[in-house]
Amino acid sequence: MIDFTSFTTIVIIIVVLYLLSSIKILKEYERGVIFRLGRLLAQPKGPGIILVFAPIDRIVRVSLRVDTLEVPAQDVITRDNVTVKVNAVIYFRVIEPRLAVVEVANFLYATSQLAQTTLRSVLGEVELDQLLSQRETLNVRLQSILDQHTAPWGVKVTMVEVKQVDLAEQMIRAIARQAEAERERRAKIIHAEGEYSAAEKLAMAAKVIQEQPVAIQLRYLQTLVEIGTEKNTTIVFPLPVDILSTLDRALAKVAEPAQPVNQ
Repeated sequence: MIDFTSFTTIVIIIVVLYLLSSIKILKEYERGVIFRLGRLLAQPKGPGIILVFAPIDRIVRVSLRVDTLEVPAQDVITRDNVTVKVNAVIYFRVIEPRLAVVEVANFLYATSQLAQTTLRSVLGEVELDQLLSQRETLNVRLQSILDQHTAPWGVKVTMVEVKQVDLAEQMIRAIARQAEAERERRAKIIHAEGEYSAAEKLAMAAKVIQEQPVAIQLRYLQTLVEIGTEKNTTIVFPLPVDILSTLDRALAKVAEPAQPVNQ
């Protein structure tokens, strides 16, 4: 009788320990994918307290939080045959735990390899200027392609960011020379446009002065006022060009020889 009681006690202790070991606690961001006798259950379990009866059941914990994956620097040859090193960062999360466990052996490794190949193929289709100036558009395109390929795995790619573009030293100098030449071209165009506008205004002013000759005298007086505002000893006396032309004609008449008088 004593042996039977001891055996019953041992059995009860073993059952209690087994039940206690079967209790699993999943955090709010975790889900448990359960395989019962090798077959996948219809729905993942969690969060909270769940029971996993080993060895009949086997649990795989899957996190639903947004994860960050850094893509190593890739050697990319752009469409205009420029070699650059580009790295990126990917933000993704698991939205279907069952697919992330069943459809792919390791969704982290698979997503990383897919991101590397997609980064090389997409950036190889654009020119260097587009890579440097249209990075936001390329980020959206990369995110769309990756999300399309990872959807069967139950993974949602939320954002892709091209983090850094490394150029060769020769290419940096070439880009600097190109930018300097572009700035010089713009400066010459702006200077030419200013000269053209000034010539138009001067032509309009000449027409006004031609219609109203007294306007030139007013400009003379205004120039004297502007010069007089400064503390200097310079005296400017405007001499109209008409006076010079009149004086020139008078001197020409004086220089003409006298005509002989006919007897």
